[in-house]
Amino acid sequence: MRFVTFHGPHDQLRPGFLSADGREVIDARHTDAPAWAQALPGQLIDWIELDLSALATRLAHSAADGAYPASTRRPVEQVRLAAPLPRPGKVVGAAFNFHDALRERGMAPPAEPVLFVKSGRTVIGPGEPVQLAADVGNVTYEAELGAVIGRPALRVGIDQAMAHVAGYVIVNDVSATDMVKADKGFVRGKNQPTFCPMGPWLVTPDEIADPHAQPIRLDVDGVRLQDGNTSDLVFNIPALIAHASQQMPLDPGDVIATGTPAGVAGAHQPPAWLRAGAVMRIELPGLGVLTTPVTEDHP
Repeated sequence: MRFVTFHGPHDQLRPGFLSADGREVIDARHTDAPAWAQALPGQLIDWIELDLSALATRLAHSAADGAYPASTRRPVEQVRLAAPLPRPGKVVGAAFNFHDALRERGMAPPAEPVLFVKSGRTVIGPGEPVQLAADVGNVTYEAELGAVIGRPALRVGIDQAMAHVAGYVIVNDVSATDMVKADKGFVRGKNQPTFCPMGPWLVTPDEIADPHAQPIRLDVDGVRLQDGNTSDLVFNIPALIAHASQQMPLDPGDVIATGTPAGVAGAHQPPAWLRAGAVMRIELPGLGVLTTPVTEDHP
């Protein structure tokens, strides 16, 4: 199932899901929905704690049985989507995690995952702009597959790790390269406001045949700049979750951003640094398309 968070009446954020054909957003807690669904919590992150896969099965059966009438449905193109998880607890990113990107840089693979943490407050939804502050130079896109944690994970083994995944989502790990280089670390460069576009929906694992054979494509203004595949990961999703869970607790709704393939802005000649007026488009087949404009930040 594809879960969404969308802007409802009075701009209130509401959780929902897509119809089986993907054409409609269904308001799961609508007043015309089944009573049990109306009683669900008001945020998708809370649904994850309830067991998202089990909930998906129940919602799908209700929709197929006609329990969600026309009043609960709206065409996708008429709905303003937010990030599926507008405020995840944290986004744990993996640096240097694609073989093709390492070859592009002339770097050897790291001996263990190189992780950093991105604040949930950097997250923005589909169509919302990445805002470039005047004092933040040389900013790059980074198209990634995100794995959403479904149940608490602390010191889990690789063989147990995938049982902690609730679903997958597109992540754009926008990064201020100059800050990363100046600091020799990731905190500032990864955590500028609006630097984590995410969406358009969260997809449960049953809809992704193999998360380790997932194409990743990014265009800026119609020009293809990244074209990779998660089959090229240095450390796969179970390894990333296991390693991260040794360093910190992973909570339901946290996102593991698994790394970006070759073709980041600084790798192109001339460099393809983000500029106001540009539009990024990331496509991961099965996970949708995430489109993000770039604007100047006007404090």
